[in-house]
Amino acid sequence: MKRIEPTTSIEELVASVPGAVAYLIERGLPCLVCGEPSWGTLEEVARDKGWTPDEIEALVAEMNATLRIKEPA
Repeated sequence: MKRIEPTTSIEELVASVPGAVAYLIERGLPCLVCGEPSWGTLEEVARDKGWTPDEIEALVAEMNATLRIKEPA
């Protein structure tokens, strides 16, 4: 994964971005259920919590600016 997108799956996000779980929880977007990533995309999780498209885009931009994406081995 080169960038985080609204369409990035939660499973891929959790696997590729150290700190993503804590980051999302701090913003009111829990993305784990019983230790497993929830199904769907970042955008779907945010929409389910009532976020607007503009808020989702701002979240994605902030995540890309602040979180490190692990390079594939």
